[in-house]
Amino acid sequence: VQLQASGGGLVQPGGSLRLSCAASGSISSINNMAWYRQAPDKQREFLAVISAGGSTNYAASVKGRFSISRDNAGKMVFLQMNSLKPEDTAVYYCNANIFAAGLGYGSHWGQGTLVTVSS
Repeated sequence: VQLQASGGGLVQPGGSLRLSCAASGSISSINNMAWYRQAPDKQREFLAVISAGGSTNYAASVKGRFSISRDNAGKMVFLQMNSLKPEDTAVYYCNANIFAAGLGYGSHWGQGTLVTVSS
């Protein structure tokens, strides 16, 4: 099972970015999919989660600016980030609770994608 995150980059304050994360491997089902981030010298921070049924929940720090979604097949998760601020600069990670053949249920992490918000 692998999670591959992409879409990070350099953006000016007030700009937007869309992150993507694709799950692959011998996947039977995926429950929650989520995004976290980790800024330099800080702990990893929860941002948003989406259930298999499409229910969402957000951290207060990003509510109203970030939006999480999934594709119809349920193996991709997206994070639309608007009104970006310099303090949003971090490595962004996707996470998914996956039931995989031969592995059972487990929490899996993507490799991270760097988002830099700077003028």
